[in-house]
Amino acid sequence: MKVLNQQVRLPILSEKKISLCIKREDTLHPFISGNKFRKLKYNLLHAKEIKATTLLTFGGAYSNHIAATAYAGKENGIKTVGVIRGEELVSKWQHNPTLAFAKENGMEFKFISREAYRQKNNSEFLTNLQLEFPNSFVLPEGGANDLAVKGCEEILTERDADFNVVCSAVGTGGTIAGIINSANKNQLVLGFPALKGDFLKEDICKFANNTNWELINSYNFGGYAKVTSELINFINSFKNETSIPLDPVYTGKMVYGILDLVRKNYFAPGTKIVAIHTGGLQGIKGMNSLLLKKKLPLINE
Repeated sequence: MKVLNQQVRLPILSEKKISLCIKREDTLHPFISGNKFRKLKYNLLHAKEIKATTLLTFGGAYSNHIAATAYAGKENGIKTVGVIRGEELVSKWQHNPTLAFAKENGMEFKFISREAYRQKNNSEFLTNLQLEFPNSFVLPEGGANDLAVKGCEEILTERDADFNVVCSAVGTGGTIAGIINSANKNQLVLGFPALKGDFLKEDICKFANNTNWELINSYNFGGYAKVTSELINFINSFKNETSIPLDPVYTGKMVYGILDLVRKNYFAPGTKIVAIHTGGLQGIKGMNSLLLKKKLPLINE
């Protein structure tokens, strides 16, 4: 499966003598795009091997993972259950584009309180869920487990060996762990977390075998799913100039950060960068409905 490395041509890159390509993992599949395709690949194979009849997983109202799991389940003939954070969504999910899409593709929902959701890794909580949904294979939030990391190790190929720097957005840490494991030792892997906090480093270390990586924590725009007018304007401007769409939660923040670092001379002249487009474009619709309520600019779809 060949994924295009799309060259970005912007004046700031020419001025600083930096090469930037976007690896268009978002084009892997129309509905299971980017890192979700990679993360689900071996988990689906394992679920079939153990003859599980249901995939059970976790996510919030606009989760890319929830949407992708629902479609992957339908495509592979396996039932899906989404444990969704927020009891208030019980009567509102029909108006949420991500959840409506998941339901259309056969996902059953279990809405729980935010307090209960914090127990999602608790063994007793998981045992009770498996009693409620027998013969289910449990995928963690965001899909990050050993099998997901194995899938993400396939993102980089021999064609990417010439790049000095590999950049990835970071959510739960599974994707970047796979990239770290498959990167050449002379490549630097930079992660751009979408969340605030230092806990991610520990999570990544559970799966990552190498040490040639760093996290850049300056571009989360206030935390997970938080956006500003500046970020939205950047995403729209970048798409107009390059034809590459970015999502507001992950890839938009990463590319904003990369170009800001270029401006600040973080990279030596001649550096070749590849940034992984991890998908997530399905979330734009839902984000726009929130931006509309906040009277903020909308993201061009």
